[in-house]
Amino acid sequence: MRFKGLDLNLLVALDALMIERNLTAAARRINLSQPAMSAAVGRLRTYFDDELFTLVGREFIPTPRAEGLASAVREALLRIQHSILSWEPFKPAQSNRRFKIVLSDYVTLVFFEKIVERAAREAPGVSFDCLPIGDDFEELLRRGDVDFLIMPEAFMSLDPHAVLFEDTFVCVGCRSNEQLSEPLTFERYMSLGHVAVKFGNTRKPSFEEWYLLEHGIKRRIEVAVQGFSMVPPMLLGTERVGTIPLRLAQHFAKSIPLQIVELPLPLPLPPFIEAIQWPAFHDSDPASLWMRELLVEEASRMVSPRAPETLEGPGIQQVVQ
Repeated sequence: MRFKGLDLNLLVALDALMIERNLTAAARRINLSQPAMSAAVGRLRTYFDDELFTLVGREFIPTPRAEGLASAVREALLRIQHSILSWEPFKPAQSNRRFKIVLSDYVTLVFFEKIVERAAREAPGVSFDCLPIGDDFEELLRRGDVDFLIMPEAFMSLDPHAVLFEDTFVCVGCRSNEQLSEPLTFERYMSLGHVAVKFGNTRKPSFEEWYLLEHGIKRRIEVAVQGFSMVPPMLLGTERVGTIPLRLAQHFAKSIPLQIVELPLPLPLPPFIEAIQWPAFHDSDPASLWMRELLVEEASRMVSPRAPETLEGPGIQQVVQ
């Protein structure tokens, strides 16, 4: 099909090349032979009067013109896919849809396991790719390479999203940590070594680290880990402390000896809200709508986390402030 002299099939080839940056891989992605893909590149160059890609080794590096076209082409193809081709009603019990979801290990442990369990009952053919929060999550969402992003609402863009649940941060340490045997002061909190979370290759700070740095509070981070679930094991047998979500502290305190205390900060660290975000062109996708409703419904059933002084359990020791 042609539109103003352009064979629209060429846009599919352009999109594949922008994603794969390799001629062979792009051809495989859209089920073309390598000669056919080479021909498509030649026709794209003629139509747009631009090289579009330069070959460096085996990688196709896009020109500024190709970069400028990429977003509009990707969005147009995805809108066609979700608004025109995906017109059939979604039947969970009969679906084999695979959802790609970017989320933290914290969300996986305290919330998403409930989603997997429920989906196994209601939609046994549905599967999930749980991807870590990296450096390119916004680009993945924009391109439609992932179905959902779950993270603190404060870090989200203006794309459509829905609130899931709220949590708050607490300070945790090993049960043998004598620094937590008395009410923790801000001065002692700052004097201790900390285990903190940094996400992705660029070491993006977690919510509490971002908030503290915004207010000029810089802790002495002695151990940096990739996810919140790695913090409690790094505290055992040391006098280090960590600052993690209360729900996660509750989860680990059932199996390892933790002390959980309130944060003694000179300014209140506000509760954070975990939310779910999806590409705008997924708004009318029946499968996306079903999953959104399931996520929001399960989140509404979550009980509010208890304050440190109300927690009980074999692995828990609290110091009431």
